[in-house]
Amino acid sequence: MQPLAAGLTSPYAHLRQIVFSRSLTSGTDPSVEVTAEDPIALVRGLKQEEGLGIWLCGGAELAGQLLPEIDELIVKQYPIVAGSGIPLFRAEFSPRVFTLTDSGVFGKGNLILTYARTSG
Repeated sequence: MQPLAAGLTSPYAHLRQIVFSRSLTSGTDPSVEVTAEDPIALVRGLKQEEGLGIWLCGGAELAGQLLPEIDELIVKQYPIVAGSGIPLFRAEFSPRVFTLTDSGVFGKGNLILTYARTSG
């Protein structure tokens, strides 16, 4: 279920939230910024600002657009097969190399895998 469908207008209220949208001009919550700006340009600008890291919560389309700017991947894996799904990244074939830097296994077999982009 999508956050708005569940009545949740600011799912990460403790963070600065920016929503990329081609159709929305404003959000349903004043603490959520809505933009149609180029994602790469916006993320490059955010990287110049003071603060902590940038988290991407979104679909394969946005992740594919931002792939050149992604420095770290945190992948959650669950031991459930639900049928067809969507890719993590929807982008042109252009391999990027990441190195596993951390992992965690939880009691039910859930994994959290952290990868850092390998330069070169």
